[in-house]
Amino acid sequence: MHRTAGVGLALSALGVLGYVAGVLHPYPGRAFAITAVMVGITCCAISEGRLVGGGE
Repeated sequence: MHRTAGVGLALSALGVLGYVAGVLHPYPGRAFAITAVMVGITCCAISEGRLVGGGE
């Protein structure tokens, strides 16, 4: 797995978990969970499709 795609996938998963935790129990800074999801999706998008087997 390409490093950028892996980081994006992990960041997206952590962001979703942070969002769910924020819905169940509000905590300071929970808006950063949505930022983590957006950055994670962006990292997956710029990884040249290697997460799903594109190319080399």
